[in-house]
Amino acid sequence: MTSVGSVNGFRNTGGTAVLPKRFHAKVDVRWSDMDVFQHINHARMVTLLEEARIPWLFEGGRPTAGLRTGCVLADLHVRYRGQLRHEDTPLDVAMWIEQLRAVDFTIGYEVRANGVALDSPPAVVASTQIAAFDMSTQRLRRLTAAEREYLSLWQAD
Repeated sequence: MTSVGSVNGFRNTGGTAVLPKRFHAKVDVRWSDMDVFQHINHARMVTLLEEARIPWLFEGGRPTAGLRTGCVLADLHVRYRGQLRHEDTPLDVAMWIEQLRAVDFTIGYEVRANGVALDSPPAVVASTQIAAFDMSTQRLRRLTAAEREYLSLWQAD
């Protein structure tokens, strides 16, 4: 996997709808990700989404790195609009924050085959709701100010 970290930093100007700021990660498709129909299996797609968000949120130096030892996946939605196959590797996974609340946030995803234009329809559209969690107390916790600030940089308008 290669994290790209490029950004579409566009905003709505003059009534023109444009993309929110997005983090892009390149994720390699493995042969084991394929199913009998020769496209990426659903369970493997969920894993690829997880692999894409790791460099964005959990690598050292990120204000959200502490979440790697204290967060839970609260909700997941995946919609398939096209097939992705092994030859589409590495996949481009674009991510942004759809919703940011006191203890959780929702990530939006668009997945495209390698080399496909960013303004083309994605093959997969997904979202995950992630909640901050204190493992020692086994309770949800509030996001820190630094976590919220970093996440808000990637929030859709």
